Amino acid sequence: MYKLSRSRTAVYLAFLIIMWGVNWPLSKFALEFTPPLLFAGLRTCIAGLLLILIALPRFRELRFRQNWPVYLTSSLLNIVLFYGFQTIGLGYVPAGLFSAIVFLQPVLLGIAAWLWLGEEMSGKKLLGLLLGFLGVTAISIGGLAGHIAPTGILLAIGSAVTWTFGTVYMKKTSSRVDMLWMTAIQITIGGIVLLAAGAAVENWSDIRWEPIFVYDMLFISVFVIALGWLTFFRLIGSGEASKVGSFTFLIPLIAITCSVLFLGEHVTLNLAVGLVLIVLSILLVNGKQRKLAANSSTAPS
Repeated sequence: MYKLSRSRTAVYLAFLIIMWGVNWPLSKFALEFTPPLLFAGLRTCIAGLLLILIALPRFRELRFRQNWPVYLTSSLLNIVLFYGFQTIGLGYVPAGLFSAIVFLQPVLLGIAAWLWLGEEMSGKKLLGLLLGFLGVTAISIGGLAGHIAPTGILLAIGSAVTWTFGTVYMKKTSSRVDMLWMTAIQITIGGIVLLAAGAAVENWSDIRWEPIFVYDMLFISVFVIALGWLTFFRLIGSGEASKVGSFTFLIPLIAITCSVLFLGEHVTLNLAVGLVLIVLSILLVNGKQRKLAANSSTAPS
């Protein structure tokens, strides 16, 4: 384990939170130029190939023959379902609202850790889970002005649930795989599946290859997905991953701020109340979840 300086740790955390925050409005904007599944497949394939190139010097750690079931399962949960639900769902609800619901995941992780990882369920944690449920209820009733479809809310919840199960699965299998290869392979496999699904039900001709869309997609692929994951694992290696878990509540706030500034979305009282409740919820849950977060917290963008 190597130790990062406090200033470098702060820079890495800021980069990670900002990148994962701006991902939501950037993805929402990209959907004006492309069908959702093809977009999800393209951006994850690009990111996966970049990570494979970075991981090649550690080729002996891949052990694909022994670990392919782990790679496949993790890819299904963390990439195919998570990014699939996310990209389709952004077409139904505002980006800020969607991200706020998805980042209830640390609360769901508290339940999963209690049920399957043997973590303690304290009164403080129970209070946090209740506040998180109330927060999601508040923002789902009418968090942002504009068109809000129930389908979008369900897809956001589905994204949070699949991310939760993916996180628990990675925690339980982390000793069997190299995490850099785990990330590279699961993103690549997921990207291929999403691209194939998109090609089957969507039309390539519907993509408008305008420069602004290409720049948007490349930015998400390189900075949000590929470099975002590399930053996350650098923080894990330095023993700072617990801070990632405790600061994830800032991500939907950044997403909402960017959505308001650049996409014209409007904040309402429901959203403000819901976000406060979710922030309190995540803080309460993470107070007892630092150890889990340090070992297994994952956050796809």
